[in-house]
Amino acid sequence: MQGRYFITSESVGNGHPDKVCDQISDAVLDEVLRNDSKGRVACETFVSAGLVIVGGEITTTSYVDVQKLVRRVLTGIGYTHHKYGFCAETCSVLSAINSQSPDIAQGVDTGGAGDQGIMIGYACDETPELMPLPIMLAHRLVKQVELMRTSGKLGYLGPDCKSQVTVEYDNGKALRVDAVVLACQHTEEILDKTGKKITDKARNEIIHQIADPIIGGLADKDTKYFVNQTGKFVVGGPQSDTGVTGRKIVVDTYGGVVSHGGGAFSGKDPTKVDRSATYMARCVAKNIVAAGLAKKCWIQFGYVIGRAEPVSVMIDTYGTGKITDQHLVELARKHFDLTPRGIISELKLLEPIYLKTAAYGHFGREEFNWEKTTKAKLLKKDA
Repeated sequence: MQGRYFITSESVGNGHPDKVCDQISDAVLDEVLRNDSKGRVACETFVSAGLVIVGGEITTTSYVDVQKLVRRVLTGIGYTHHKYGFCAETCSVLSAINSQSPDIAQGVDTGGAGDQGIMIGYACDETPELMPLPIMLAHRLVKQVELMRTSGKLGYLGPDCKSQVTVEYDNGKALRVDAVVLACQHTEEILDKTGKKITDKARNEIIHQIADPIIGGLADKDTKYFVNQTGKFVVGGPQSDTGVTGRKIVVDTYGGVVSHGGGAFSGKDPTKVDRSATYMARCVAKNIVAAGLAKKCWIQFGYVIGRAEPVSVMIDTYGTGKITDQHLVELARKHFDLTPRGIISELKLLEPIYLKTAAYGHFGREEFNWEKTTKAKLLKKDA
């Protein structure tokens, strides 16, 4: 885009009801893979006031104690007291799990994709992580909320929170942060005498302890801060908002800067290309940008259930490529195995790594194999 414009991205903390569901679903997946690498998982979770329902299709030789696992995840998030409106010890947990359809299995067992669909990958040179700046700032803000809560520095904070960041650009270059939005669940101790809003002291603490360390020099005198804009956020988490697995897909990827593919991630084993091929698309895009072959790289894969090779590969570098986009497609097909088995093997996706992915974004985190740029030098040389 040319001229001046604004881009906004949001993130949510690990105590947000949708993210609670993502974490439970991925914890189930991890538990299956820990004991049965051939297990098939499509796990969905629903949370509401005092209730967790875990359902889906799971085929495995192992056993998952769903009750115990759900309460362990909730405890790890921080729902450990009734003051947050939801408690790991007292909530009800229901399980409704079936096995995978044999009609799907007969195509997947031979190495085919576990579903049809389109998968999107993206990378850009805006940040060291090769991610868009707005979503990286939004993720860092909610992680800072968790740090301030768990460290006790802002002990009045609850597990539920959301962030939003608006960045001003000029001809593609980030100039400044125009607006910061923070919605932080809290206890009643920071309400003012009216009981309708938090005190000015608490608002300033949240800005100085959470926003300032993350936004830093990107803020200026005109940067706007919106903290618990309705006044207060005492009633939060599943008590106030129903959660469902897979409902924060834009938070999970690129913050709305580019399109999202056809499916969500959490609770799906890596035979589901909704997840694994999207990870590979990010890996290919990041290696292309890391190789200096483009400043921005958008990739689309298309798959059909039961077939191993993608039916299509498309790359768009928005005019920033050092070589043609079609040449990059050829390099991607040459140097990356885009079959489900190849993706699973190259990215080591049969390990119990998924709970860690279920909050704070699936991309821009060096701990995951799809973020490695080990093929950048090879791509650069071959180009």
